[in-house]
Amino acid sequence: MSANFDREYRLAAGKAGGMGFEIGEKSKSQPVPLHINFSIERTDLETQNTGRVTVWNLNKEHLATLDEKDCVLSLKAGYGSRMPLIFAGIVTNCITTHDGADRKTEIEVVDNLVEIRDTYVTISYVGTVNWKTIFDDVANQMGVAVTYSYNAEFADIANGFSFVGLARDIMTKGCACCGLVWSLQNGVMQVKKPGDVMSREVFVLSEDSGLLGIPARVTEANSETSDKTSIGWEVEFFLNGAIHIDDYVKLESKTVTGYFRVAKLTQAGDNISGDWTCTARLMEVQG
Repeated sequence: MSANFDREYRLAAGKAGGMGFEIGEKSKSQPVPLHINFSIERTDLETQNTGRVTVWNLNKEHLATLDEKDCVLSLKAGYGSRMPLIFAGIVTNCITTHDGADRKTEIEVVDNLVEIRDTYVTISYVGTVNWKTIFDDVANQMGVAVTYSYNAEFADIANGFSFVGLARDIMTKGCACCGLVWSLQNGVMQVKKPGDVMSREVFVLSEDSGLLGIPARVTEANSETSDKTSIGWEVEFFLNGAIHIDDYVKLESKTVTGYFRVAKLTQAGDNISGDWTCTARLMEVQG
């Protein structure tokens, strides 16, 4: 894939609603963007996604911005003008050390830490209320968007409902009532059936579309029923920021061909050396 040689990134950071900075764009004064290394880990669980980004030779203004409380960091990466959002979250830790003649800053980022950590919600309804209405209202109070899988179904609650407490608690309770699960992905709350995909759109992973090496077969215990396991494949492919958690993937290789969902995803790269790659765990679709 010749496009892999035209790697581009944009890293932006700053306090929400305030001034910040962006690096990565080439210019006459900066013909080679600052050296960056990143590793982003995602899962389809309620636990938060995490990322580690290392940047060399940030200036004092950049470092001061990263030191601000609840600094938001976003990373776009791709090839040429195609740079999808790879990760967005809150800076939780920032360490700057000397690396020879250079200055290295290691940044730890957590997806939607502020929303998860601080959001208490107050909701109250009279009469019959549908759980989708509750989810919409909770997401609105959290300040995040919410998306639902194509086949999600929502139960009604009769005789009114009230709740005061952490947003994550009411989301988990509501999903249990409806046979659904939820997670946060780049500031968007995803609600879907366990083991299923978000939409019917299919991404093809093959040698022609960036698949690397030979898929490795894995078995994973089913969290819903301990007596069953799911079959899946560990795959590596050139970085494709369009592929997300719970996307629908058709895997085409010499050892396996079939349809799977993305259950885990690690995106990693360095703009100075090596390839930009994704490592994904593709599991059976259970919907």
